[in-house]
Amino acid sequence: MGNDIILEATALSKAFRGFVAVDRVDLQVRRGSIHALIGPNGAGKTTCFNLLTKFLQPSAGRIRFNGTDITADAPAQVAQRGLVRSFQISAVFPHLSVLENVRVALQRKLGTSFHFWRPERSLQRLDARALELLDAVDLAPFARLPAVELSYGRKRALEIATTLAADPELLLLDEPTQGMGAEDVDRVRQLIRKVAANRTVLMVEHNMGVVGSLADTITVLQRGAKLAEGPYAEVSANPAVIEAYMGSSAATLQGAH
Repeated sequence: MGNDIILEATALSKAFRGFVAVDRVDLQVRRGSIHALIGPNGAGKTTCFNLLTKFLQPSAGRIRFNGTDITADAPAQVAQRGLVRSFQISAVFPHLSVLENVRVALQRKLGTSFHFWRPERSLQRLDARALELLDAVDLAPFARLPAVELSYGRKRALEIATTLAADPELLLLDEPTQGMGAEDVDRVRQLIRKVAANRTVLMVEHNMGVVGSLADTITVLQRGAKLAEGPYAEVSANPAVIEAYMGSSAATLQGAH
């Protein structure tokens, strides 16, 4: 694997009781890029994502991160290596402040998350870094607000901030704009572009407008297998991809950029 490839999957496969959900998928994610994994419903995107982050163990195939075989690693080991996932469902502590949410994530990174007896002032040294992370996702003005009071889009931004607290080299985003209105989608799109400035991003995303405006490379899955791969202009004009999406979805695919 060349130095420009940060994550590589070779012949990655997953079967559930005879049903092949992911079928010999080859994937190479280039360092410093935004790479999108797309496909119609049932294409195997989520299963593939779960394999790459080791929440599922592959039936066959290999996964390498920074040249190291991580096929047998547990999710926590993968995260420690610098491959960190942000979940589809926003996972924040609603009654902690925005700042406290990020501070908890920083404690986890330091291995002190269960030191409940530590005095409050010992945690305040983490506040400067927490505020830096909040500033990176445009949430610094909301630092003292309880997380429950944030809009849905800002909760997703907070979740990305807590993920960034783990200092990932490769950030994996699972449907980052799921269930959002146009204003929140645009906010999160800008946020992804911003956080991708100094790291690699791999995302599963259904919104073709987001994919078309952000992704350097797009991998299209259909029925668990890789159907096409390349830049947006090439993939969106591919007859096999258009057929896979069909009808209005195909029109959306071509008109998104």
